[in-house]
Amino acid sequence: MGSTGADTSQDELTVLITGFGAFKKDFPVNPSWEIAKELPEYLPPLRAKTRAAGATSDDAAPYLPPVRLLVHPEAIHVSYDVVRDLVPGLWDLDRQLHPERPKIDVAVHIGMAGPRPYYSIERRGHRDGYAMKDVDGKFLNDTERRLRQGKDWVWEDAPKELLTDLDIDDVLKRWKKYSPNDADLRVSEDAGRYLCDFIYFSSLAHLDKAGEPLNVIFLHVPSDSTDQAVTLGKDLLLQLVRSIAESEVARRALRKK
Repeated sequence: MGSTGADTSQDELTVLITGFGAFKKDFPVNPSWEIAKELPEYLPPLRAKTRAAGATSDDAAPYLPPVRLLVHPEAIHVSYDVVRDLVPGLWDLDRQLHPERPKIDVAVHIGMAGPRPYYSIERRGHRDGYAMKDVDGKFLNDTERRLRQGKDWVWEDAPKELLTDLDIDDVLKRWKKYSPNDADLRVSEDAGRYLCDFIYFSSLAHLDKAGEPLNVIFLHVPSDSTDQAVTLGKDLLLQLVRSIAESEVARRALRKK
C-alpha cells in the first residue's frame, strides 16, 4: 500500500531528502540532486507491477500513513563549512519556535559515489579522518579546531562513529523486494570520510546530542547523471523511502504490543 496526500486524518510521516551540488570539474551535474529535486510531494501508491514482482505467498500489503517527501530546496554545496552550518536547521528540533514547520521523522541524505554501478545505504558515519579538501579547496581541520575550542568543539562528546537507529538490514530486505531484480543494492560500512560521510555524521551527532532517535540514513548513488540513470535512481529512492517507512511502522507496532 502506498501513500497519497488525500487522507489528512491520518498521522503523516515526513521524510527529509537532500542532495549535493556539483563536484569539481569532473562532475558538474551531481546525480544525487537530479534524483532528489523533482520528487513528488507524497510517496506515490505502490504500482501493481511492483507489488506483484515483490510479493510472496506470505505477503500482505502493509499499512502506511501518508509519507510526505520534504526535499531541501537546493543542492547542498560540497563544503565542510556549509554542511556544518546547515544540518542543525534541517532538523529544526525546536517545535515551539517554528510550529509551522513539519516535524522530520526520517532523513535520507543522498550523495554520489563515483563510477561504481551499485547503490548503497550506509550503516554508520564517522567523526574523524576527513583528510581531503572540499570543492572550495579547504580542509576540515577539526583536529586543530578541537584543540583550540576544547569543550566548545561541536563534536566534543560525540563518539568516533555513530550508527543509524533505522533497522538497516530490514530496510535492505524490503528495498530489494520492491526494486528491479537487476538492481545492485547493498549495505555499506564505510561512507568514505568525505562530504557524504560528513553530512551523515553531522545529522547523527546532532540527533544524538538532542536525545532524539537517530532516524537518518545515507544513500550513495552511481555518478551516472544520464536521464535513464536519474529515472532509475528516482524510482529506487522512492522504494527506499517506502521500505524505511514500512520498517518503522512495523517496529512501532511491535513496541506497542
